Amino acid sequence: MKQISLLGCGWLGFPLAKSLLENGFVVKGSTTSVAKISTLKEAGIIPFLIHIEEKKIVGEMASFLENSSLLIIDIPPKLRGNSSALSMTFVSKIKSLLPFIENSTIEKILFVSSTSVYADDNSFISEATQPQSETESGKQLLLAEQLLQAHRQTTVIRFGGLIGDDRHPIHFLSGRNNIENPAAPINLIHQTDCIGIIHRIIETNCWNETFNAVAPYHPTRKEYYTRKAIDLNLAIPLFDESKPSVGKTILSEKLIEKLNYTFKLTQL
Repeated sequence: MKQISLLGCGWLGFPLAKSLLENGFVVKGSTTSVAKISTLKEAGIIPFLIHIEEKKIVGEMASFLENSSLLIIDIPPKLRGNSSALSMTFVSKIKSLLPFIENSTIEKILFVSSTSVYADDNSFISEATQPQSETESGKQLLLAEQLLQAHRQTTVIRFGGLIGDDRHPIHFLSGRNNIENPAAPINLIHQTDCIGIIHRIIETNCWNETFNAVAPYHPTRKEYYTRKAIDLNLAIPLFDESKPSVGKTILSEKLIEKLNYTFKLTQL
């Protein structure tokens, strides 16, 4: 029986874990919430309460990894504030994982990263583009990718903005004024496709790769969010068009071709 350890059963990790169970995998799942332990257990996931800190891990990490050949890491950096004060928080957490991985049965890693590793320079971005992040979280994600790739067969998925039936940026933007970058393209991906792409990587045994994962649909922010507000009967957001827009267009051709993957939701 195939077993996967999934570090981070949050907004994406929890439905992913349930989907993996439906496909015949045994899934060990971690959470930082005591209250969520029973939720994982009821879903059929083997639950572990694990806190990853900069210098130590609180919880049974060795048991969490035991007898699994694949580790999926889906923990966000959650970095806020001044970058100089943040130090290397997320990278330190990944470093604290490495000794446990080295002493485990884990052979392969799937790391959930972000397109924030790329700069907003109004260009078209493929996996051949040199990452030049302008944010602290993007910089630390890139370093984390490199650390993991140096230790195990690791495939990195750089997701764009994550949306789902219960999560969409229009609810935050609705009714706001002076929103920047109206002409910048959107780079979003639905939860359904996030899960589908991860399944496809596992099914095709596609390791030591890096994929951009964004729906091939890039209207401007103004066009998209205005239409979305109208569709949902929300207050239309107003954009600041007094300054040039900056952004990027993330390309997912490599993923589509190499994995033979067809996006399920593109109109978002």
